Amino acid sequence: MPAVVRKCKSNQDSLGTGRRKSSVARVRVRPGTGQITVNKRPFEEYFKFAQNRRAVLEVLELTGNTDDVDVIVRCSGGGTTGQAGAVRMGLARAMVSHNEENFLALRSGGFLTRDSRMSERKKPGLHGARRGSQFSKR
Repeated sequence: MPAVVRKCKSNQDSLGTGRRKSSVARVRVRPGTGQITVNKRPFEEYFKFAQNRRAVLEVLELTGNTDDVDVIVRCSGGGTTGQAGAVRMGLARAMVSHNEENFLALRSGGFLTRDSRMSERKKPGLHGARRGSQFSKR
C-alpha cells in the first residue's frame, strides 16, 4: 500500500517531500501544462547539468504526465546533485498522492526508496573522514 497521501487545501494540489544527502525538497503537483519551477526559477535554469534534469524528468516520463501537471519545488541544503535527487523523490511521492495508480510503477523503478548514503564524519587526528597524515619511513 502507498505511504500517507497528502493533499493541499485546494484539493487539486498533491504534496511530496524528498531528501537526499543534506538536501530537502518540498514538491507540489497540480494539474497544468507541464511547467516546472524550482525555487521560483525555471527548471532548466536551476539544474544546469543534463544528468540532474534527466533524473527529475524520469518520474514524469514513467508516469506519463510530462505535459499534464505543473510542478512547483522549494529545495534547500546540499549541492545540485543532492537537490536533484531530493526533487526526484519528492516528485515521486507527490505523483503517488496525485494518482495512486502510479505507485507500483514508481516503486518498481526505485523512485520511492530513500537513498540512505550520507557523508562520513571527520574523525579527530585525521585530515578527513579517512585520510591520515602521510607516512614517513624516517
